[in-house]
Amino acid sequence: MARRTRASRDRLKNKDHVSASPYIRRSLPFFEVLEEEQIMRLETQVDWIMQDVGIAFRDDPEALQLWQQHGARIEGDIVRAPADWVRDLCAKAPSQFTQLARNPARSVTIGGKHQVFAPIYGAPFVRDLEGGRRYGDIASFENLVKLTYLLPSLHHGGFVTCEPCDVPVSKRHLDMLLAHMTLSDKPHLGAITEMSRAQDSVDMAEIVFGRKTMEDHCVIMGNVNTNSPLLVDKVVTQAIRVYCGRGQGIVVVPFILSGAMGPVSTAASVAQAMAEAMMVCAYAQLVRPGAPFVLGNFLSSMSLKSGAPTFGMPEPVMSNYAIGQLARRVGLPLRCGGSLTASKIEDAQAAYESTDSMHSTMLAGAHFVLHAAGWLEGGLCTGFEKLVMDADRLGCYQKLLDQGLDTSDEAFARDAYKEVGPGGHFLGSGHTLRHYQSVFYEPRLSDSENVESWEEAGAPDMRSRAHTRWTQLLNEYEPPPIDVAMKEALEAFVAKRKEELPDAWY
Repeated sequence: MARRTRASRDRLKNKDHVSASPYIRRSLPFFEVLEEEQIMRLETQVDWIMQDVGIAFRDDPEALQLWQQHGARIEGDIVRAPADWVRDLCAKAPSQFTQLARNPARSVTIGGKHQVFAPIYGAPFVRDLEGGRRYGDIASFENLVKLTYLLPSLHHGGFVTCEPCDVPVSKRHLDMLLAHMTLSDKPHLGAITEMSRAQDSVDMAEIVFGRKTMEDHCVIMGNVNTNSPLLVDKVVTQAIRVYCGRGQGIVVVPFILSGAMGPVSTAASVAQAMAEAMMVCAYAQLVRPGAPFVLGNFLSSMSLKSGAPTFGMPEPVMSNYAIGQLARRVGLPLRCGGSLTASKIEDAQAAYESTDSMHSTMLAGAHFVLHAAGWLEGGLCTGFEKLVMDADRLGCYQKLLDQGLDTSDEAFARDAYKEVGPGGHFLGSGHTLRHYQSVFYEPRLSDSENVESWEEAGAPDMRSRAHTRWTQLLNEYEPPPIDVAMKEALEAFVAKRKEELPDAWY
C-alpha cells in the first residue's frame, strides 16, 4: 500500500469518526459488580432511611402540605414514608423518555439502553491556553454553547457551561436560555436557582415548542441537588412544581462528599443517595404522576486531611457501579458524573482521574451524563482545551457502546484469508480496502505518527492541538437555522423580562 502523505493523513484526521447519532444506543452489557445479597442489604438501608430516619423538606410549607395530604408522617419538616409506597410512586415515573430538541433529528432518549453526554455544568471560571484562568463571561458562555453544538459526541447542551459573571444574576438565565435556543439546536436544561427563573425557562420553551407539544412531551428539564445529608430545600421542590407541573423533566442529584455530607463508608453514602433521590422522585410524582425524573448520583471521596474532594478514586468508581444496579432495579433513568478531576490544567492527573471517572460512569450505565467534558479544578473551572479533549475520548466510548463486537460474516473476513497466504499481510487486501476509512476510531487530537512527522509539525503537545481544534471550530461555526418569528419572539420575551427585573448580583 502506498505511504500516505501528511496532507492525506490530515484530511482523514479532519473527518468525524463519531456517528451523527443524537445519542448512544447501547449494545454493551451493563457492568454489574454487586451480588444479590449486597443489593438487598443496600436496599434495606435505603428503606430504613426513608421510613425511620426521614428526609427534611425545608422552607416550603406547600411541599409538606402535599406530603401530608397523601398520608406521609410529618414531624416538623421531617418526612417519613413507607418504603413500598415510595417505590410505588417512583414506578409512576417513566423508565425511558425522549427530550425533544428544536431540531427533531437531535432529540435524545434518556433511559433504557441509551446514554446521553452533556458538558460541564456550573463553573464560575474558564481557562484556555491563550486567555488563562478568568471569570466566565457571556462571550465565553456563548462560545461554549457553540462548541457543544459542533462536537458530535456531546449530545445535549446542558445549561450553565460556565457562569456569565458579567451579567447580573437576576438576568443571566435569560441570556443563557436565549443562547442555547438560538446558537444550538440540541436539547438543553433550564434554570432552577429561583422559582421565577424556572418559570421563565418553561415559558421560553413554550415559545419554541408550543403549549400542545409540551403537554405530551418533555422539551426541557431542570437539574437540582439535594442538600445532603437528608435535606431537600425549596429550590428543589419549587423547581419540581414548575417543571414537573408542566409535564417536564427534573434531574435530582444528591451531592455527597463521603465523610462530610455522608458517612465515610461508600455503602452508607450510596444508600443515602438513593434514599434522598427516591423521596424526591416520590414528591415529583405526587405533583404530577408520570413526570420524567432522572435519579442522580454525585458521590465523591475526599481528602480527610484538607477536606478537598477527590475524583477518579476507587470509592466513587465503585459508587457508580452500585448506583447503576440500584437505579435499574427501581426502574429510573440514572445520572452520574463524567470526566471529573481535581487538576487545575489538562495534565496527567486530569487524564487519569477523568478517564477513571468517565469509564466507570459509562460501564455503570448512566443514561444522562452531565460533566462529560470540560471539567477542571473540581468543577470550579471550564477548560476550553479540556472540553475538546474530553469530547475526543467520548467519541471512543460512543463507538464502544454503540457497536460492541461485530461478529457478522463480513467481520470474520474469510475472503481476506483466501487472498492473503501465510506470511503475507492484509494491508492491501480487498477486505481492508473496504473498511480502512472507518474500521478504527481515530481520535482527532492524539498523535500516533512517527517522531519525525511530529517534529516536522512543530512538536505540538495535546493541549496545543486542542487549542488549535477549538479555535478552528469557532472560526467555522455557522448557527443552525431557526424560524425568524420564533427567534424574534424569544428575543422579545427576554427584553421584556429584563425590563421587569432589577439588576441583582447575588
